[in-house]
Amino acid sequence: MWHHLIVLALVLVVHVAVLCRVLLNDDMNSEARAAWFFVLIGFPIIGIAVYLFLGEPWMARRFRQRASAVWERPVSNASTMPGGLSSGVIPDRYRPVFETCASLNGCGAAIGNLASLAADSNAAIRDMARDFDLARETIHVSFYIWLTDNNGRLVVEALQRAAARGVTCRVVVDAFGSRDLIRSAHWAAMEQSGIKLCTSLVSSLGVSLASISRPDLRNHRKIVVVDNSITYCGSQNCADPEFRIKPRFAPWVDIMLRFEGPVARQNQLVFANDWAIEYGEDLSNLLSEPFRGELKGSCAAAAFGTGPMSPKGSMSDVFVSLLQSAQQEVVISTPYFVPDSQLLASLMASARRKVATILVLPARNDSHVVSAISRAYYAQLLAAGVRIYEYHGGLLHAKTVVVDGQLTLVGSANMDFRSLYLNFENNILFYSDRDSSNVRARQDTYISSSTPVDERDVRKRPRLRRIYDNLLTIVGPVF
Repeated sequence: MWHHLIVLALVLVVHVAVLCRVLLNDDMNSEARAAWFFVLIGFPIIGIAVYLFLGEPWMARRFRQRASAVWERPVSNASTMPGGLSSGVIPDRYRPVFETCASLNGCGAAIGNLASLAADSNAAIRDMARDFDLARETIHVSFYIWLTDNNGRLVVEALQRAAARGVTCRVVVDAFGSRDLIRSAHWAAMEQSGIKLCTSLVSSLGVSLASISRPDLRNHRKIVVVDNSITYCGSQNCADPEFRIKPRFAPWVDIMLRFEGPVARQNQLVFANDWAIEYGEDLSNLLSEPFRGELKGSCAAAAFGTGPMSPKGSMSDVFVSLLQSAQQEVVISTPYFVPDSQLLASLMASARRKVATILVLPARNDSHVVSAISRAYYAQLLAAGVRIYEYHGGLLHAKTVVVDGQLTLVGSANMDFRSLYLNFENNILFYSDRDSSNVRARQDTYISSSTPVDERDVRKRPRLRRIYDNLLTIVGPVF
């Protein structure tokens, strides 16, 4: 009898302590706080266990110490990185967006880049392999998911050929997303070829809470940098569009851009920070080298990374600043749409001030929960004037924002809580009429394969489905 009361009292004390932690956590936004409060009150025992593992983006003390030491170097070396907003190339109304990115990369926009849009996912991988075959000094690759399919093996073989020529090759993959590659013979073969390999965010039980990180944090970045002068950025993992681990949603529809110019060194900075933190090798010498290539284009671009230790809400700030800069049109594609309050409000405000605001989402999503939450927001978005399209040509995985056909954001970040607050992400913002028009034309192909969402149909959804979807929005920040 008494031992039951003691256990109950201990559970009550822990429950109250965790609730107080939620209320005292100044780094948690109101939506996340409300979501966790709902989970903890509704499911006290399970809620406590889940919160202790997934409630906060806590990182191992060793990781945080290394990160702090590494991030101090790029700040001091920011003046050596290509960037700045004094050239007059960027219109005044877009400057706040680049300044938001400058707060994350420390150097603003790099001028004189040449950008090209890959025809499709297979073409992007072929282009990478061709650049690898022409590389002379370094190749750096980071992928969240790397499969051992046709495209995955094509990249492995191109890296092996480069390493055999004496090119220094460094590879980072996420421990969870690329687990099949890590366990395969291809991983061992790359290591035997002399390629330096790093597995990012390896889960470890450790001996204390100070030695382990939140287990569901992901290195979601997709970065390729060749010879410090060519870089790729977009939504594409190293895999075939058939995406054989989830074939029923195929094809995966992605976007990837190749940039040649000084913005490559900014993307190099994002890679170098990850590499120094997790592999332990300092690449400051590559970052301090002056750009030796030819300025072949007129594209102004800024590469930046975000993650769980970035200023809170920084990725959301970038999206919001983009929306606020639009005057005629803003077109967005994203596979996972679970916005925070400021992003949702900015989308509706954009439409209300008569900016043509278009949101393209996949009709069939590999995440049922995310799909339900997305549809729960349809009614208020449509009422505000946002035009929503559902894509039927596979899983639309491209993350794109194009403002007025001039300013574009591409990269790995989705418009969901994981990308906004938890995952390590990378993106490139660029200003170029020609290159933005190319991405905007690609968005039109998504729209042409989509069905417009009718507000009347949304209002007719069964009440039980609306209750279910709206309940999920309450706990959306937990996912």
